[in-house]
Amino acid sequence: MRTTAKARNNEDRQPPLLREILLSFWKIHILHHAGEEPVYGQWMIAELRRHGYEISPGTLYPILRRMEQQGWLAPAPKKKGDPARRKQFRLTPQGKAALRTICRQLEELYREVSPAPRPAAPAARKRFY
Repeated sequence: MRTTAKARNNEDRQPPLLREILLSFWKIHILHHAGEEPVYGQWMIAELRRHGYEISPGTLYPILRRMEQQGWLAPAPKKKGDPARRKQFRLTPQGKAALRTICRQLEELYREVSPAPRPAAPAARKRFY
């Protein structure tokens, strides 16, 4: 699939800070889905678009390569009938550990920034710094 002008323009219009944050979200999606079943680039692009993210192959494939280099993803064994050029990725044990850590941290962050009512915080402790 070629990079569409729409996807490129949407990526280019994002402020750099937002783009950096979205890169993290995309990586979390990739880790999650690779843990469920092997994933490949075009499927991941469609899945991310289903969630409202516009991402081009020129952005996604380097992300997949870096995640593989980090040891979070590994090539999945080819199944009979799979297109020869399609590289599928699966989650590695290192990627699974990373995803667990990220999920815990996301839960904590959500509790902190969520507008939902929270129980009263304990009395502030005296800080010694």
